[in-house]
Amino acid sequence: MKTTLSLSPLFLFLLFSLVQGLNPKCDTQDHGSTLQVFHVFSPCSPFRPSKALSWEESVLQLQAKDQSRMQFLASLVAGRSVVPIASGRQIIQSPTYIVRAKIGTPPQTLLLAMDTSNDAAWIPCTACEGCTSTLFAPEKSTTFKNVSCGAPECKQVPNPSCGSSSCSFNLTYGGSTIGANLVQDTVTLATDPIPAYTFGCVAKTTGPSTPPQGLLGLGRGPLSLLSQTQNLYQSTFSYCLPSFKSLNFSGSLRLGPVAQPIRIKYTPLLKNPRRSSLYYVNLVAIRVGRRVVDIPPEALGFNPATGAGTIFDSGTVFTRLVAPAYVAVRDEFRRRVGGKANLTVTSLGGFDTCYTVPIVAPTITFIFSGMNVTLPQDNILIHSSAGSTTCLAMASAPDNVNSVLNVIANMQQQNHRVLFDVPNSRLGVARELCTK
Repeated sequence: MKTTLSLSPLFLFLLFSLVQGLNPKCDTQDHGSTLQVFHVFSPCSPFRPSKALSWEESVLQLQAKDQSRMQFLASLVAGRSVVPIASGRQIIQSPTYIVRAKIGTPPQTLLLAMDTSNDAAWIPCTACEGCTSTLFAPEKSTTFKNVSCGAPECKQVPNPSCGSSSCSFNLTYGGSTIGANLVQDTVTLATDPIPAYTFGCVAKTTGPSTPPQGLLGLGRGPLSLLSQTQNLYQSTFSYCLPSFKSLNFSGSLRLGPVAQPIRIKYTPLLKNPRRSSLYYVNLVAIRVGRRVVDIPPEALGFNPATGAGTIFDSGTVFTRLVAPAYVAVRDEFRRRVGGKANLTVTSLGGFDTCYTVPIVAPTITFIFSGMNVTLPQDNILIHSSAGSTTCLAMASAPDNVNSVLNVIANMQQQNHRVLFDVPNSRLGVARELCTK
């Protein structure tokens, strides 16, 4: 069967007029209803650039389009990356939340503590002095390499040094000190291999605070997971932390903008150049039960010069509030729990509001710009192992450089989906039960 293509005279007139206007040397004779086909780079093509490109310019243009296309394809591939999360307290006896990561080729599995206030990842390596747990063996990986002193990454770690040709650094983490060599290797989270991921290969550590199998930095700095996978995950992630008592990997770390919750309230993220890794938000008030407690505005205010303000942090266990804010919350909590019964308040370790009889606790609501987060009893109370003592699971900020910082910690984030949308500079929170 023969198929013919019929075109209206008006269409043909417009098409040939366009061609003639672009290049008067083109053939404009009447060809009846015959359709002329021009190659995109033909002198007669209406799609030909108005200015001729050199061979080098053409190649660079194609390369730029390829790069954009690869970024688009990468976003499709990584759209639904989900990494299981568990409480480290039950599995590796560490008060952190952990994810499984495969390091090197062939892969070696370690349980890394996830930390939203740190950037560079670091992992204990063979012959590490002071390391007590599972070690990564770089000599067994075919994709492992050291980072040279001249590499830009060497300038992005704290306290870099170059005793030899490779880069090393040291840092303080809680009550621990860590010395590491800066290296690169393939890191796989869920099913996504990340080649040449830059991290610290720990050679020496002292003190009690170091996560035994290493740390995955989820902060906002240059060597964090967000920065090193910006094209892959588009600087977007969320997590749901299960109860610290859970034995299962029932929580989840979702990487990338796809499959993030739609029904979620947001508050703006704030930037502090002096502490650029931290996720600051604007906490404007705190409600205990139905009453908004009286807190001086400067106790909640954001001040980049002093570091004051409020952050969300996955590494701190119990929420810390600056002294005036904590005292106001604590006193209203005690008033509502005690009531007319005038219950005796005791202390336990760092907690100063504890009871030895069963209590009914009021809700506590953090009021942020554009978002309220109301905490049920499971996010407010902690019980002694014998079950005879119940405490308010918050405390006053320590009397040090962080005395001006309010920290919304992981105990208060449990069974919530916390979404970090860095490109849109916002943080979202929605209730989600992920404890099994």
